[in-house]
Amino acid sequence: MTRRAERLGLLFAAFCAVNGAFVPAISKLTTDRADPIFVAAASSLVAALAAAAVLASRGELAVLVERRRVAKLALLGALGTGAAFILFFEGVSRSSAIETALCLQIEPVYSLLFARVFLGHAITKRRVIGVMLLLAGIALAVGVDGVRGSPGVWLLLATPICWQASHLLVLRHLPGLAPPLLTGARYVFGGIVLCLYWGLRTGPATIPAADVLAPLLPVLVVQGVITFYLGTTLWYAAITRLDLARTTAIVVPSIPILSLGASFLLLGEVASPREWAGLVLCVGGVLVFITSPHAA
Repeated sequence: MTRRAERLGLLFAAFCAVNGAFVPAISKLTTDRADPIFVAAASSLVAALAAAAVLASRGELAVLVERRRVAKLALLGALGTGAAFILFFEGVSRSSAIETALCLQIEPVYSLLFARVFLGHAITKRRVIGVMLLLAGIALAVGVDGVRGSPGVWLLLATPICWQASHLLVLRHLPGLAPPLLTGARYVFGGIVLCLYWGLRTGPATIPAADVLAPLLPVLVVQGVITFYLGTTLWYAAITRLDLARTTAIVVPSIPILSLGASFLLLGEVASPREWAGLVLCVGGVLVFITSPHAA
């Protein structure tokens, strides 16, 4: 790992966090106006079209269906987009944008465990302290009653497992592939899974009425192209330069801090004093990971 590559990785991680700050608010905005699975399928389809256009311009569209890679790339899409978005959008439709951002902070815990078990990365005392700060922040901000009383919280807490499983698949079985190709697989194959699930679960009956759909479509395009496609590309650009646990712990807990502004601007949501206190603990956990050394 060269110093230049590490700096680039940190830069891409920072851009990814800024982009991700708008995901909870925009997702809440769209799921309040339409069925969550319709939103997931439609926005993923937009992201898939953007991904296919980029791959076609690079002459790599056919790589998605190469016999030696197609099964792994399809699994990547099914895990990282299909299963993850079903859990995420069902969860966000039952929670607030602030709760969504906070619940997803559990991901560094999964990342640390997965990286140890499957990649052999050491669990250092420094990283354990960082994870403890993150968990304390989530527990303080969401609270026991919030976890017990909201099925959306449990769905959101489960969502990052799918993301981490897809990241491990990339690092162990798809090394060397460029971020646009990985992102393309995520949304082309994941979009197919989501469209099939939407058709079997609810189908055309959940398409909003014309007066609702017309103003919703531009938001779905922004959600698909910017927050999903661009955000995923930035993520892969980061984890190919930094280790998985470190990247996760920098990006994921940074999002709720930034998303407070986005949630206020788009939805008018204001964090409570308890949520602010939880975020302060999460900030401490982020700083521990940012200043920790790269895992071999």
